[in-house]
Amino acid sequence: MLLVGLTGGIGAGKSTVARLLAEHGAVVIDADSIVRELQQPGTNVFRAIVDRFGSHVVAADGTLDRVRLADIVFRNDDARSALNGIVHPAVYAVMSERIAAVKDEDRVVVLDIPLLAEAGGSGGMDAVVVVEADEDMRVARVVAERGLDPEDVRARMAAQASSEQREALADVVIRNNGAVEDLEAQVADVWEQLRARLGASA
Repeated sequence: MLLVGLTGGIGAGKSTVARLLAEHGAVVIDADSIVRELQQPGTNVFRAIVDRFGSHVVAADGTLDRVRLADIVFRNDDARSALNGIVHPAVYAVMSERIAAVKDEDRVVVLDIPLLAEAGGSGGMDAVVVVEADEDMRVARVVAERGLDPEDVRARMAAQASSEQREALADVVIRNNGAVEDLEAQVADVWEQLRARLGASA
């Protein structure tokens, strides 16, 4: 098994890169997907979030109002730290279980972790791939895809690690400033590099 961390700031295109790597044959373990599972009503994480932030972060249908919660934590460092303290240990426990399930296989296992730099780095990983794009392009993508106000997007970006902090962890940086065909070509090249590293470690 080759364990690869994949990260990138909001709007950089990390999720697209994760999808392309999965199409090449990688096992992708998606931290955001695990977060959504853990935040379902009735879970320990859901209860802890409501206890900390109050019932106003619960939507009318009883689920977590992720937009309202994001508005709170991206504008308040203490609130963001409190949320991370609830969510991150639970997410890493699930990720560890899923890694253990494939650790004896001859596979490239990609950990899709948006906040890899913020969570303390790349300990235990064989390689880190960082997806980057120009700031204005990232803002435009998020506005188009999620309908957020540009200033809200910039506030979220400011709450994340900087590009320099992410790239300091990187073995490979993918620049996603062009056409999708350019991104696909870069991912194909990275995939070959990862497969070669897997072969060398066997």
